Amino acid sequence: MSEHHVTFRRRWITAPIFRWAAHALPNMSETERVAIEAGDVWWDRDLFSGNPEWSSLLSVPPAHLSAEEQAFLDGPVNDLCRMIDDWQVQFELFDLPPEAWTFIKQNRFFGMIIPKEFGGLGFSAYAHSEVIRKLSSHSVTAAVTVMVPNSLGPGELILHFGTAAQRQYYLPRLADGREIPCFGLTSPEAGSDAASMIDRGVVCWGEYDGKRTLGIRLNWSKRYITLCPVATLIGLAFELYDPEHLLGAKEDIGITVALVPTDTPGVTTGRRHYPAHQVFQNGPTQGVDVFLPLDHVIGGKDQVGQGWKLLMTALAAGRGISLPSLSAAGAALCARTTGAYARIREQFHVPIARFEGVEVPLARIAGAAYLIDAARRLTCAGLDQGHRPAVIAAIMKAHATERLRQAVNDAMDIHGGKGVIDGPLNYLGALYRAVPVAITVEGANILTRNLMIFGQGAIRCHPHLLDEMRALADPDRARGLDAFDKAFWAHVGHTIRTAARATWRSWTRGRAAPGPGRHYRQLSRYAAALAFLADMALLVLGGALKRKEMLSARLGDMLSELYLLSAVLKRFEDEGRAPTDAILVDYCMAAGLKTLEISVDEIIANFPSRPMAWLMRAVVRPDRRRRLGPSDDLTRRCAELATEPTATRDRLTAGLYLDAERGGAALVERAFALTHQAEPIRRWLRDAKIHTWRDAVAKGSLNEAEIATLKAADDAVHRAIMVDDFAPAELKPGRTVQKEPKSSQPTRDQRQAVRST
Repeated sequence: MSEHHVTFRRRWITAPIFRWAAHALPNMSETERVAIEAGDVWWDRDLFSGNPEWSSLLSVPPAHLSAEEQAFLDGPVNDLCRMIDDWQVQFELFDLPPEAWTFIKQNRFFGMIIPKEFGGLGFSAYAHSEVIRKLSSHSVTAAVTVMVPNSLGPGELILHFGTAAQRQYYLPRLADGREIPCFGLTSPEAGSDAASMIDRGVVCWGEYDGKRTLGIRLNWSKRYITLCPVATLIGLAFELYDPEHLLGAKEDIGITVALVPTDTPGVTTGRRHYPAHQVFQNGPTQGVDVFLPLDHVIGGKDQVGQGWKLLMTALAAGRGISLPSLSAAGAALCARTTGAYARIREQFHVPIARFEGVEVPLARIAGAAYLIDAARRLTCAGLDQGHRPAVIAAIMKAHATERLRQAVNDAMDIHGGKGVIDGPLNYLGALYRAVPVAITVEGANILTRNLMIFGQGAIRCHPHLLDEMRALADPDRARGLDAFDKAFWAHVGHTIRTAARATWRSWTRGRAAPGPGRHYRQLSRYAAALAFLADMALLVLGGALKRKEMLSARLGDMLSELYLLSAVLKRFEDEGRAPTDAILVDYCMAAGLKTLEISVDEIIANFPSRPMAWLMRAVVRPDRRRRLGPSDDLTRRCAELATEPTATRDRLTAGLYLDAERGGAALVERAFALTHQAEPIRRWLRDAKIHTWRDAVAKGSLNEAEIATLKAADDAVHRAIMVDDFAPAELKPGRTVQKEPKSSQPTRDQRQAVRST
């Protein structure tokens, strides 16, 4: 296009649109701008573009461990698990045992993300995730204790934003446990809305170490702070004010983060919260007239007022590792233990795993375990490539923990009373109680789903929207108009291509979409649909879309499902396309495509402009045929993968800590193995129409080895399905609960004798 045509377009077409868009598009507050610019975009941008390049995804190197990282998992991590009796931790000590704390410090568990030059382990994101995952499979308390210093905490902030002196002093001390860190963000008045924080710091002169010093006088009240009761160093977020203009002309400087030693006069810590019966260290802190030199601000004077940026940048990575790793461990543990329990537990002489009503939740658990871990691995691979994908981290936190909640609920349903009765033999109770904590922390899921995923994703991942918003915000109107002209017409071209792409792919039901296989083609179809629907929503609603949280949540659900399902396909390729794994892939895709279709239908049904809704339906849902999700046959085959001793089951649950010597899970594992060992003999008995092996013994149909195999399996099953009971005195305050309480319930032989009588 000639310069004359460009000038004409900019003056007579773009300029009126520019003035309209200044009111129509969402306005960005400073808080939102910082949050949006934190981190970067990665595969989420491809998906949001409507035309993902699958070769780009498949070329991403799979996440892997170095020999040193694997040795740490096989050595210190296993050793730490062995020294923790989780029942004792939860109900007797209400804390990790002292030897575990010492071991954690000595082996630098708190320094996984700290480089070796500062005395840390310098692990990759994937190794960090694998450590948290294995610990989570054994003790949530241990996992949370280790994850917090390596996630949102002073360590990462000092590493990326601290002064040279702060890095040299604090990082070695954090790595070896001389300093135990915590991060003080949440206050009674400010939960998800950190901008409402009333914790204050005032720049002033004061005395520190006997010298007149320029510093900050702080007053705060924080709560829900993990590790605070035992912390020696608080990373404290507060609003900083400079009424005397000691730092410059600005009085309201903004959110700032400082390092506060807990032995500073005026600091109060030590009291504990008790979050859903979880005993990891968590509690409040207060500060009254606490004076600190200005060099205690992370990054020094240059970083005053930059606290929100620091927080959002840290969350952009940490939120994608810690709780997704715990969720992956929980779902895999549910798959392994529930599949085994359903196989050994019989009702009406049939394993409950064979009841169709049980197969449905079993398949859901197996599918969730495969999907969460696939997404965890892909996210870690991106982080290890140097990306800090804030939108993906939000997706992972919200959707991994939600799927964990469903998996644990399904596991509890299948276990019945076995999952309800607490005691050393219960391997689900602690995880069940931990789920609400995971749902709530690091950005409550309601907030993350309704406001953050699409709210950030639409701006960060859209090819042109952020450029348009920056142009509109440019104080130089001529320069802003010129930038807007380029971005807007590029956006128009993108929208036309997206509409054509979405129409063609939808009307051909994805068969004409690009991709190396049928599942990829369906994701390409729905990626185009998302791009089209998002553009239409922005066009019609503009800034009002921020307040349409239900629509925003559904658009975010589409982006989330596309990311999670693409991770499933990536994992399948990385693990060699095993035929039995294809069952899990087909199950996840069937369930996920149904979710995508429901989201599309709900967006269209609730779109405020009905003419635009009719256009949307004509483009992306022309036939209105509804996907039904996994078929009964696919559900049955998926459930069987969790109940049979196959390589797929082992891959699905790899990397967990499975104590072979103690606890209820060990008893279930042993019973599962012996039950399968005895299955050929049981099959022969069924074919011979002999109801019990005792009847076969009476008839002389079995040899001694076969009798021993059947008896061992029966005894193991009996021990595995038992639950704990206690003497009344053991359940009173000050009691000491036996680690292996003796059951008053009759043995299998005693019950058999009663039946015979």
